[in-house]
Amino acid sequence: MASKNPRFEYSVKATDGRARTGQIAMRRGTIRTPAFMPVGTAATVKAMKVEDVRATGADIILGNTYHLMLRPGAERVARLGGLHKFMRWNRPILTDSGGYQVMSLSDLRKLTEKGVEFRSHIDGSKHMLTPERSMEIQRLLGSDIVMAFDECPRADRPMAEIEASMELSMRWAQRSRDAFDAGGDHAANAALFGIQQGALDEGLRARSAEALRDIGFDGYAIGGLAVGEGQEAMFSVLDYAPAMLPEDAPRYLMGVGKPDDLVGAVERGVDMFDCVLPTRSGRNGQAFTWNGPVNLRNARHAEDSGPLDPRCPCPTCTGYSRAYLHHLQKSGEILGSMLVTEHNLSFYQNLMQAMRDAISEGVFAKFAAQFRRDYTSPT
Repeated sequence: MASKNPRFEYSVKATDGRARTGQIAMRRGTIRTPAFMPVGTAATVKAMKVEDVRATGADIILGNTYHLMLRPGAERVARLGGLHKFMRWNRPILTDSGGYQVMSLSDLRKLTEKGVEFRSHIDGSKHMLTPERSMEIQRLLGSDIVMAFDECPRADRPMAEIEASMELSMRWAQRSRDAFDAGGDHAANAALFGIQQGALDEGLRARSAEALRDIGFDGYAIGGLAVGEGQEAMFSVLDYAPAMLPEDAPRYLMGVGKPDDLVGAVERGVDMFDCVLPTRSGRNGQAFTWNGPVNLRNARHAEDSGPLDPRCPCPTCTGYSRAYLHHLQKSGEILGSMLVTEHNLSFYQNLMQAMRDAISEGVFAKFAAQFRRDYTSPT
């Protein structure tokens, strides 16, 4: 099955249970799914050069509307040739809408039907972010995959508040669709994703999915998870939420997550992911391996001459010992952040490739079971 959008051609190549592997063809390149998108919040994947990000196996990265609108400013990026040229990344970029970041500014924002008025966390300046302005910013950045503007409430909010928020997000989804479609050449070459909301409630999720299908999008995101509800609750939602969304479009789980989160979500039919975890952890001395997370600040690594992960072919694992990585972390050397981040991003991409292979070969259940056995507690 494949979408009919000439600027965004999604096709499923194989399925195994609910897990599926395929590809998204866009003018700046093909995205293999399941896909993990490294987060380049402020036009940089922290501690990495773009050519090294690509070398890990990444087909697409994520940029952040909220942060880029504040610094250096979307209009400035546009004058400088767009986000791809600005940061020297010539493959697809997905930009989130800014809704999640605005949600986190609860003490600095005022929410209305029109949009969100907020004060910058940088200098206190006042801004108004609406669906129309979010689409304009993402157009100025030159995003390949644009996200609809939404509100993302915490799952522990009162149900009436969650329902009202979901309904507001669906009205904003229609406004996002209209504003995106008015974007001329950019709209002709980019794609727009809608975002399902509803927290942990199946009925609200169903209503949200129906509203999004009625509007029509190139892809569909599952929002409102990974905001503190825990893995068990998240998986409970993923047991039904992906199936509510069209089969002939990619399904994107926003802000997720840990390696075992990714395996469980792919198992439930999710195609795309993003998360700051591999880069943030890399800067803090935590490495992800096939045998679980490793805390490189731990004294047990001080004289360990072995590789970080014997199963990993990345430059960090083939070139440096755990002892050296421990030394860099304890010394606060920048190289430590660079090397562990490069490994973490490589591990995530190797994990995605392993899942794509397992689905293609019809052995995903066996792969997932083996992964869980190997992926032990942090050390």
